[in-house]
Amino acid sequence: MAVIESRLRRTSEAFQNNRQAMQALLDRVRHIETNTRQASESSRPRFESRGQLLPVERVGLLLDQDSDFLELASLAGYGFKAPDRQGREIAGGGLIAGIGSVAGTRCMICASDAGIEAGAFQPMGLEKLLRVQEIALENKLPFVQLIESGGGNLMNYKVENFVLGGQKYRNLARLSAAGIPVITVAHGSATAGGAYQIGLSDYVIMVDGHAKAFLAGPALLKAATGEDATEEELGGARMHCSVSGLGDYLAHDDRDAIRIAREVVALLDWDQQTPPPSGPRRPPRYDAEDLMGIMPIDSNRAVDMREVIARIVDDSDFQDFSPQYGRETLCGKARIDGIAVGIITNNGPIDPAGAAKAAHFIQACCQSGTPLIYLNNTTGFMVGRSYEQSGSITHGSMMIQAVASASVPQITLFCGASFGAGHYAMCGRAFSPRFCFSWPNARCAVMGSEQAANTMETVTRAKSARRKKPVDEAQLGAQRDKIVGNFERQADVFATSARLLDDGVIDPRDTRAILAQALHMCRAAQARVTHPLSFAVPHP
Repeated sequence: MAVIESRLRRTSEAFQNNRQAMQALLDRVRHIETNTRQASESSRPRFESRGQLLPVERVGLLLDQDSDFLELASLAGYGFKAPDRQGREIAGGGLIAGIGSVAGTRCMICASDAGIEAGAFQPMGLEKLLRVQEIALENKLPFVQLIESGGGNLMNYKVENFVLGGQKYRNLARLSAAGIPVITVAHGSATAGGAYQIGLSDYVIMVDGHAKAFLAGPALLKAATGEDATEEELGGARMHCSVSGLGDYLAHDDRDAIRIAREVVALLDWDQQTPPPSGPRRPPRYDAEDLMGIMPIDSNRAVDMREVIARIVDDSDFQDFSPQYGRETLCGKARIDGIAVGIITNNGPIDPAGAAKAAHFIQACCQSGTPLIYLNNTTGFMVGRSYEQSGSITHGSMMIQAVASASVPQITLFCGASFGAGHYAMCGRAFSPRFCFSWPNARCAVMGSEQAANTMETVTRAKSARRKKPVDEAQLGAQRDKIVGNFERQADVFATSARLLDDGVIDPRDTRAILAQALHMCRAAQARVTHPLSFAVPHP
């Protein structure tokens, strides 16, 4: 293979401007995450008065010391609710979720953030939970839940949340039936639907004096039947561990519960031994810090994506596939942390030749069992008479069909623009990539805002001409502003990630490490032998 020779000029004005803009966007992401942590932290006096740990502390104790934690969907729900009393916009969907090592075993971890609105279910929190359950199932990761939830917010009840919320129970049943353990620690209340999250678990740890699980709490029970009962009688930890059989382990407090959970995971003997990557693990020849200044914030400015590849692949070594054909669509093979990968990216719009090349390359990677990585940076497919006559629809459809039918793990990273059908052809969220991350500058839309405004202006002028009426230029200007504003509000990563259209926004400098982690998970899942059940009834 050939080592990529970087032509990046770190001292150039463009690089410095790009770097400053990227840092500002990354700072904004971190500020939102900090606001969420501070909102939960503000509940510390209440937790401490009850002898409890904050949710983030529970997660920290669960994880192996000094191990990495790949947090997912930290911007979920951002902008959906009014700021709190301190003026903070809270994100995260009321859940802390991510992948980390527990007793030497890579697990999916999902913890109720009971420091925010008592852990009540939020609409985007449901979407986040469904997504992390899907990732756990696809990658055969033990699923660890730390539950303390006030249940649904009855003041903001929506029937669709109730109906679609049943998917989280279906997913827990499917995880268990597929032979993937579900371990639950009940730190506090779990009413109605939350109780079924416990009941559909393979291992249940309940904290004495705090954990409570019932289909109807005392208030609802009184309203429905007239019966009086205490919370402990209805669903206390001691009752469930000694009478109903729902609980398997009774813990003294939060720390004891986390200790038991770690022991349960350790004794799963969840063998993670997979064949080691066949290639050497050499770091890139260029500094990852450069990734902060490569991508222009203006998606209309050209960038050579080889500069990105050179900073994430082993030894900056890249085998360019069919480099003289469909030049703007870049395909090739490399290694990341010793694992062979196929990479598809864009140095511009996708033309018919580029689409045909990509479809061919995807097929070749599937033939060799090589996972695919998409580095999205395209304003879409080329349009025009010559491109249409060259088979833009035909070849574009071939590429989309190849992406949709690929038999190998696919990982998507939005590095820049991801517009139009190019978003689909480059394995956008709708095509179910195994993992899907964004850089802070990423943008996603059916087209650029100016393009959309120009399109509607042309349509409006043509309509006026057909009616033989003069164009109202003031109205046309207002229309343009409205369209541009609407597109701009929805295109940036703060809008798309808030809607779970990716799995999280990452620091560009962490790209290689996160891709390596994802690839190792895919490799382990492929090698792991699970023991599916013909039933999933884990409790008496």
